[in-house]
Amino acid sequence: MEYSWLLIGICIALLVLFDFTNGFHDTANMVASLVASRAMTPVQAILLVSLFTFLGPLLGGTAVANTVGGFVMLETLPPATAIVVLFSGAMGAILLNMITWWRGLPSSSSHALFGGLGGAVLVSAGGSHIVWGWQELIEHGHWTGFTKIVATLLFSPLLGFVTGWVLHRVMRVVLRRAHPDISRSLQKLQWPGAAWLAFSHGANDAQKTMAVITLVLVVAGALPHFDVPLWVILLCASAITLGTVSGGWRIIRTVGFGIYRLRPLHAFDSQLASATVISLAAAVGGPVSTTHVVSSTIMGIGAAERPRAVRWGKATEILFTWLVTLPLAALLASITYLIVSRFIL
Repeated sequence: MEYSWLLIGICIALLVLFDFTNGFHDTANMVASLVASRAMTPVQAILLVSLFTFLGPLLGGTAVANTVGGFVMLETLPPATAIVVLFSGAMGAILLNMITWWRGLPSSSSHALFGGLGGAVLVSAGGSHIVWGWQELIEHGHWTGFTKIVATLLFSPLLGFVTGWVLHRVMRVVLRRAHPDISRSLQKLQWPGAAWLAFSHGANDAQKTMAVITLVLVVAGALPHFDVPLWVILLCASAITLGTVSGGWRIIRTVGFGIYRLRPLHAFDSQLASATVISLAAAVGGPVSTTHVVSSTIMGIGAAERPRAVRWGKATEILFTWLVTLPLAALLASITYLIVSRFIL
């Protein structure tokens, strides 16, 4: 059966829905520390991060989108098959986002999307249509494709933990003789800290959906080559912002109160450490998980101050979710492809 513009429209709509779920799923990462440390009310916090989440995709460039766009090779597939693959990948990611949201677990939307795309491609066309990047890395030292994506997703939480640990140690030394009223100043400093974190989140996360929508347009013949259109940037920026506005209260409770008790200094350090790691990744085109980075910085801060006070049981539960996200999303996407392809292809 020949593909149609209706199928293309449905696929793009589903990807926009994924971007929306990404927004409300990741709201906790930016809002939790503000609410837990009482720097802002929940409404104030969500409005602030929503504004800067919207600005992130508009001003943050497309380096991450270019990396994601080169992850799979779909141009040699029949257009209808390629679109169903992208549809299935997005559906697998959405289903996993909804499951983890319902359970109140801060899982990675990035892992879910890459796992979904990878699973759909493997079951439909095989591993030869995935850009693994091993050879480029070994022969030329160039990070690309699957290798670059996995490396940034794996190492960014470790970098977040170390950055949070070091920053909190330094801040405790700097402020060791500060008056208790310094907490009020730290609460105010969280405003620009949260704004930077939200901007970096929008600049990194929205680009992933931008890349997949652009891939849909390329395989459908609507674009001659991979180049993210302005309307796609605006569409994804709006979707992730609306998701952020809707909030993810279940996950906010986990991030803000379930890992370590956050006070103004902890919250500020977490925002600063997380925003630094995510901004650096966006600058080099590395797609990271905001959820992973924020959660790991909070763990690092807690470990730097009172390791026994860190709720390592909850941290272990989050870690388990991180590990199963990619394969579970791949499984859900594969099942979706097998079902949908029987009716469309």
